[in-house]
Amino acid sequence: MKQFIAFVRKEFYHIFRDRRTMLILLGMPVVQIIIFGFAISTELKNARVGVMDPSNDVVTRQVIDRLDASEYFTVTTMLHSPGEMQEAFRKGDIDMAIAFGNQFANHLYSGDARIQIVSDATDPNMATTQANYASGIINAMNQELMAGTVDGTGKLLKAPSGIVTDVKLLYNPQMKSAYNFVPGVMGLILMLICAMMTSISIVREKETGTMEILLVSPVKPLFFILSKAVPYFVLSFVNLGSILLLSVYVLHVPVAGSLFWLIVVSMLFIFVSLSLGLLISSLTRTQVAAMLVSGLMLMTPTILLSGMIFPIESMPWVLRLIANIMPARWYIQAVRKLMIEGVDISLVLTEISVLAAMAVVLITISFKKFKNRLE
Repeated sequence: MKQFIAFVRKEFYHIFRDRRTMLILLGMPVVQIIIFGFAISTELKNARVGVMDPSNDVVTRQVIDRLDASEYFTVTTMLHSPGEMQEAFRKGDIDMAIAFGNQFANHLYSGDARIQIVSDATDPNMATTQANYASGIINAMNQELMAGTVDGTGKLLKAPSGIVTDVKLLYNPQMKSAYNFVPGVMGLILMLICAMMTSISIVREKETGTMEILLVSPVKPLFFILSKAVPYFVLSFVNLGSILLLSVYVLHVPVAGSLFWLIVVSMLFIFVSLSLGLLISSLTRTQVAAMLVSGLMLMTPTILLSGMIFPIESMPWVLRLIANIMPARWYIQAVRKLMIEGVDISLVLTEISVLAAMAVVLITISFKKFKNRLE
């Protein structure tokens, strides 16, 4: 055991002496959580809106003012014809247009008052978001009109009959993108640090020719491999703590569920990631090869196929099958349930079972392959 502790201490010394490694290990999580939390956002803000309002009455002006007063839209252009609207879209002067029907206020109580929302669908996701946000604001205005607060002349009248749309957003009523990105960043960071850095540290010993020297030491090969993994296991917990602190106190993403079970699931995912790192180290001979394999097998699929950014349900069935074998897919799903939704641990048993099975399979294959390489 003393030899094992000495090897672990040696690995910590190696990491602490390399400033670039320390910058990657401790700086990358902070940078990524800030970038994903603030810079990369799916929230709608300050979309440029053009308005075509042939009526120019009290109600249309109230709707326009309500849109312009929100943080999502900025009314920049008044349009006078459909052709002028098309030209504004072509020039890139506006992102969305609102067109009111003729004599809008007069048709309000007859049920024939119409508003058309026109959005640039070259970016389908943003176009859908713009239309949904604008519809929400108009629906809120419609509820006020139906409640009898205003009419076409600005006077309080009896409320007209109509359909009231009630929209309720669960778990993330403010529609903050950080609620979506934080679990994904946790999975990405833990995967890269545990898998990529562990595989590189072991391959480095092979590449420099010191592996044979280390293996003839009194420490067994199993303990040597574990000594390589322990420092990254510890640093992963440091990063997990920093991510959670930044999420709660900077991005204001609460931990709605059990913090204990969140840490337990994270420990299981870290173990899976370490097993992947050992597998990569057994398949590669150079650090460059380990980096390439880690990037192709871990980083890119984790970003694209884990549900971190794009919903898995919208993917083709082939990609959904590939996503199911991605450990980060199950970890991110578990974190969202525990951290964002605040569910009981009994509702996360599927994700835990899949991660546990992956851990057993990967660690078995990794040690077997590593032993064969040594022979």
